Amino acid sequence: MRITENHKLNEYHVMFHTDEADGPSYAAQLGALMKAYATWLATHEGQTPLFRRFFLSDSANQQADLEQALDSVTSCATSIVQQPPLDGTKIALWLWTASGMTIEGGSFSHNGLTHFWKALSPLLHERKSLPSITGAGGSEEQMNALFDSWRSELEPFGMTIADNAIRTWIFVRDVDVNYHGVVEGRRKYFDRIGLTPKTHFIASTGIEGRHALPEVLVQMDGYAVRGLRDGQIRYLYAKDHLNPTYEYGVTFERGTAVTYGDRRHVFISGTASIDNKGQVLHEGDICAQTLRMLENIGALLREADCTMTDIAQAIVYLRDTADADAVSSLLASELPDLNYVLVLAPVCRPKWLVEMECIALREVNHPEYPNF
Repeated sequence: MRITENHKLNEYHVMFHTDEADGPSYAAQLGALMKAYATWLATHEGQTPLFRRFFLSDSANQQADLEQALDSVTSCATSIVQQPPLDGTKIALWLWTASGMTIEGGSFSHNGLTHFWKALSPLLHERKSLPSITGAGGSEEQMNALFDSWRSELEPFGMTIADNAIRTWIFVRDVDVNYHGVVEGRRKYFDRIGLTPKTHFIASTGIEGRHALPEVLVQMDGYAVRGLRDGQIRYLYAKDHLNPTYEYGVTFERGTAVTYGDRRHVFISGTASIDNKGQVLHEGDICAQTLRMLENIGALLREADCTMTDIAQAIVYLRDTADADAVSSLLASELPDLNYVLVLAPVCRPKWLVEMECIALREVNHPEYPNF
């Protein structure tokens, strides 16, 4: 078991990776991971789990056992997605924790702010709820249903998608087939709630990811905050490197920075090898695409007065397992301290071989804003 973490200002992003010592079977690796997870929480008193995502190699055969194992550990918003770890193992975990949070009916409050994380996908033992989560049709209808479900989850906390959503993660079964429906469903939904290029969109990653149930074409995780003041949110563009997403028909922000009194969170959406005209760069060259991807992320972070060393966690997605060693070597050379997980997950355009998303965390001093 390998545990890597980034710790700043009593906030942790922790990556749990299994290895050969944990055994070759899924049962052995799951047992080792859950033991390490419980031990980590027990030895970090005061840390409240806010959100966790499990990456599985074969969700159809693994999700039920994971759900059962989770019954015995501290609960929080839990995302489960088939995106096989590319270190040859069967399961990995990203955990986000913080201190000082008060739990209130599924949300977290601190300093007058309310934070709400949600994983919008059906659990296997709640299969009867499947129609209300996914809708009855294809990926466009399921995307619409997921946004409607999120809206209903936010309403009891006095939040809306348009006013309070900070970040979404959208997982698409057979992304080469179903991504267009997701794009259309999101665009139409945003039109209805008044999100346009003249207002703002939401930082997002849309990527291959599977649920254990084959009828689930789309899953979504979301994060929203209530109580932010004018000036705390800034959208990032890096127009010398990237173009606005709406220019090629999609509706998300390249990055979103949220500045608190004591820290800045920067949410970088899934970013690939693209130029400021929306064109794929370095077709077929995994190393060149990886370097351009990092250059683009660096440009977005600079707009938020951050650097690559401020990245607290990252997820790197590959289309081809054969590229894993090359990408791992490049990341070790360019960002030796990067806290990340590398998974198999084709990007929304087939010619993009690699994509990375991340969360950066930087200490700041803005007493006019509440602390996180």
